[in-house]
Amino acid sequence: MSYPTQRGRRLRRTKGLRALARETRVAADQLVAPLFVHEGERSRQAIASLPGHARLTPDLAAEEAASLAGLGVGSVLLFGIPARKDAEGSAGWAEDGIVPRAIRAIKRRVPDLVVWADVCMCEYTDHGHCGILKGDEVDNDATLPLLARAAVAYARAGADVVAPSDMMDGRVAAIRAGLDRADCAHTAIVSYAVKYASAFYGPFREAAGSTPRAGDRRGYQMDGANVREALREAEGDVAEGADALIVKPGLPYLDVIRAVRERVTVPVAAYQVSGEYAMIHAAAERGWLDLERTMWETTLGLRRAGADLPPARARPSPATCSRARPR
Repeated sequence: MSYPTQRGRRLRRTKGLRALARETRVAADQLVAPLFVHEGERSRQAIASLPGHARLTPDLAAEEAASLAGLGVGSVLLFGIPARKDAEGSAGWAEDGIVPRAIRAIKRRVPDLVVWADVCMCEYTDHGHCGILKGDEVDNDATLPLLARAAVAYARAGADVVAPSDMMDGRVAAIRAGLDRADCAHTAIVSYAVKYASAFYGPFREAAGSTPRAGDRRGYQMDGANVREALREAEGDVAEGADALIVKPGLPYLDVIRAVRERVTVPVAAYQVSGEYAMIHAAAERGWLDLERTMWETTLGLRRAGADLPPARARPSPATCSRARPR
């Protein structure tokens, strides 16, 4: 009986050998942890559909950020939940709004942690859409100046990265121009360039109170059937000045992550969204999955598909941003 010359099991036999031969790795400083921030002090509100997550006031968000930094996590991404909402989402671009206050609190506590701020209107508008409404539709062009204004407010507060997730056409160019006019040229833009209209956002909308009152977001978020469109969106945002891109959701779109990674030269991040997280936790709570093993397997899958956000490095403080508002 002949035996194979190549035996894959030789490098699988022990934990040490498996680590030696491992092709794909995930490091904590490549991760971005979401934080939901609401008004008040010393208040933590558990989010039922996101086990382990809570809405935090800025002081507690700073404590959580410090804890994450102590674990080696490289970045946090902030989502604001204001006390009041209006048709224009004015709390989203107020310089004393909930996200700027949280950014300042985190930077005081953990100055070297990279802080991202999500830029979108959905958490701040009383109708729940990602831009200004004109009748029953979102007015793309009327929304752009407000997104730029929000990005400048976050940069002035100390954000290292602004991350537009609204899917308005031309938003990256508008935000880049606004930041540059405000002397915030060093602030990076990581664009949610490829964001699908997904059923997996449900728990996030509970957490942020951002479910649209009427209609849905399929008129501006992407159709899940399309890949070539994703490449056009990715290339367009890079041309407008995006420093890195996000594909969202993650696991249902592994092929899209790979296609985007092969098309652009900037870093690409994958967002494992609230529904993916909740689904894994719900199965683990029922004993159907091993939580830690599933977490590693899904994260490695995203990384293997092409998500390659490099280790986080803090940028210079944006204290030099001028007080001039973007035109």
